[in-house]
Amino acid sequence: MTRPVDREHPAAPAAPAAVDRHGGGGAQPAAPGRHVPHGPGPGRPPAGPDLLDGLADWRPAPTRAGVLRLLPVVLERDLALLSHWMNDPAVAAFWELSGPPSVTEGHLDPQLAGDGRSIPCLGLLDGTPMSYWEIYRADLDPLARHYPARPHDTGVHLLVAGASRRGRGLGSLLLGAVSEQILRHRPACTRIVAEPDRRNAASVAAFRRAGFRLAAEVALPDKTAALMIRDRSPCAPP
Repeated sequence: MTRPVDREHPAAPAAPAAVDRHGGGGAQPAAPGRHVPHGPGPGRPPAGPDLLDGLADWRPAPTRAGVLRLLPVVLERDLALLSHWMNDPAVAAFWELSGPPSVTEGHLDPQLAGDGRSIPCLGLLDGTPMSYWEIYRADLDPLARHYPARPHDTGVHLLVAGASRRGRGLGSLLLGAVSEQILRHRPACTRIVAEPDRRNAASVAAFRRAGFRLAAEVALPDKTAALMIRDRSPCAPP
């Protein structure tokens, strides 16, 4: 199926850096295992096609670093850029999506062709693509088999590209901004969840700075994860 090409931003590859799928700015990337947020979950999707409350139409979020916009991925426009990011060795070690563009395409396709329970997005900061996000219905995801999920729990994965963006707290800043967007636009959602590798202290700390708390350690198929939760009334950082 041919998808329309959006010319809003160039798809030329940008130089990637070590990134953190779950923390987005820690010194060490978190190991994601092979958790893919679009498989069949334990529950049925609710009636209606919009499982993430119009994410494509959410307004950009102003932050101290610039204006952040989540732009849903369009394969023809974004594949070269995302594949380039995935082939950085520091990224490949944790996302496990290095190789030709078809590898990244194979990761994106089930989400793009699915029922909308997971939406892959580019993160644009002041119009420049600089991050990759997956916003997904954690309660409809295989992750829900491993913790006491609540209806409308929303999951977040994050990859930040660009060496100059590391180690400055940018991941926490962006996580905080996106968390506020989720809670603002998804009134039925009471919690945002993430599952970084428990060994990644930098990632866990980034989530803490963004208002998440460590709820538990959960054994996933390929890692032991730190289950991080941000409640609608965010907990204060420790």
